[in-house]
Amino acid sequence: MLFGSSGIRRKFDQTLADTALKVGSALASKSSDILVGMDTRTTSPLLAHLVVSGILGSGGTAYMAGVVPTPTLAFSTRIVRAGCMVTASHNPEDYNGLKLFNPDGSSFTRPQQLEMEEMLKTQYWTDWQHQGVEVETDTLTLHKNAILDNVHLSRGIEVIVDCGNGAGCSLTPALLTEAGAKPVCINCNPSGYFARPSEPLEEHLGYVGKMVKSTKARCAVVHDGDADRMMAFDNRGRYIDGDHLLMLFTRYLGARQVVTTSDASMIIDEVADVQRTPVGDTYVSEKLLEWGDFGGEPSGAWIFPHISYCPDGPYAAALFCEIASEWDTAQEIDSMPSYPVLRESFPDEHARETVSALGAASPTEGVRVADEDGWYLIRASGTEPKIRITAEGKTLRKAKAMLAKGKERIRQGKTA
Repeated sequence: MLFGSSGIRRKFDQTLADTALKVGSALASKSSDILVGMDTRTTSPLLAHLVVSGILGSGGTAYMAGVVPTPTLAFSTRIVRAGCMVTASHNPEDYNGLKLFNPDGSSFTRPQQLEMEEMLKTQYWTDWQHQGVEVETDTLTLHKNAILDNVHLSRGIEVIVDCGNGAGCSLTPALLTEAGAKPVCINCNPSGYFARPSEPLEEHLGYVGKMVKSTKARCAVVHDGDADRMMAFDNRGRYIDGDHLLMLFTRYLGARQVVTTSDASMIIDEVADVQRTPVGDTYVSEKLLEWGDFGGEPSGAWIFPHISYCPDGPYAAALFCEIASEWDTAQEIDSMPSYPVLRESFPDEHARETVSALGAASPTEGVRVADEDGWYLIRASGTEPKIRITAEGKTLRKAKAMLAKGKERIRQGKTA
């Protein structure tokens, strides 16, 4: 499939440029008006203009949002009939891609993606008398006001904000300021080059915890390249892993039905009724359309259905600041159960074939094996040529044993 677990994504090349033009044309043939936004990558303006060219050439109206977070684009798609975000999310700068959205903020479902792939085989150009129109539009204010209507800090707090030079720069610092926080910004200039790896992993963010301690800030929030993800640090300057952040949001919101992914920790089952999906925010979003009042995955994608069905990093950042203004987040995290979770990934140019050979119905959904005390998951990345392994056990020894079983299964599969 052209679509992965989170839209179309690949290293920038002529094929991606051609695809952008075709996608714009296909969208216009189905929807008369389309909202188009982009992240800060150097290739994003070119791809956005190609999408718009496809829309105009097929008689549609292109509403231009400019550089905005993906969740801003998704939220604002309610004013049109479809949305297209030019982004490669947390991938390195040489990648780019396209994410397509419905008016409720949900990503295109699998059936919609399959339909789009078929439509890309046909051209939908119209004649010179029926060309489309391009319109500038302000989506940042629309999204920001919706968040401010739902988030209320009990007191002003100082917060470290690291936007990673991505699209979050256009919203999160101003949003938190208007919410009553006092942001101290790092990497908040919207450069096409990332000062750190875009994915908000702990190993990429050692300096953030030190800043929390040195400034005595109440917390820190961190985005990836398009700000659909948000990770955080507590008031002691400790990185909060995604499983405990999922539990923190669940507790604070009083959520009873939670949708998460197959690689999420068993701890969430202790505080909510849980349904799991394959890894990927698109799957979580699809499930939330029919069940659940909150959803997310440990990678930092948090979905609040009352706002939209897209992971919303700026909303999550503001909500975390609200929590930090009321609770001692470090104490809350320390009070939670914790099982060792081990995650590893390694390059494999034939990752999908490798995982399929292990018996996976879909390589990006992968193979999950569980017993009473632990589990492991092997899957192909939906965005990069990598195999990912996640393992959890009620003890570190058990988690290591499950991880070893997963690696051995891959080794045996390759030599079979």
